[in-house]
Amino acid sequence: MPADEYDRCPVTEVMRLMSDKWTVIVLVLLGRQPYRFNELHRAIDGISQRMLTRTLRGLESAGLVLREVHPTVPPSVEYRLTPLGQSLLGPLSGLADWAVTNEAALAAGRHPVAAATSSGPH
Repeated sequence: MPADEYDRCPVTEVMRLMSDKWTVIVLVLLGRQPYRFNELHRAIDGISQRMLTRTLRGLESAGLVLREVHPTVPPSVEYRLTPLGQSLLGPLSGLADWAVTNEAALAAGRHPVAAATSSGPH
């Protein structure tokens, strides 16, 4: 496949977006309910405010997350999944199910020597 075709492929773009450490957890949490920024920050152990901001901006620019500013004093900002973001939860769940089902095979593939010695002679 030519590199420029690969770079323009919509699958490539989605895989790049999903490969970020925090994207999937943000999507899953927002799939449960809308969150204000600080609530979401507290719900994700280990994420910095800067990284959460970057992740939310990336998801917003991809059309997966809606950022809504409420006219309160001070203004409050709430994040929720768009219909497009909601539609991604099913495929993500399928991928998660596949990963859990194939966990042992994936681990054996990462450590083929250990898997071969633990399974005994052939």
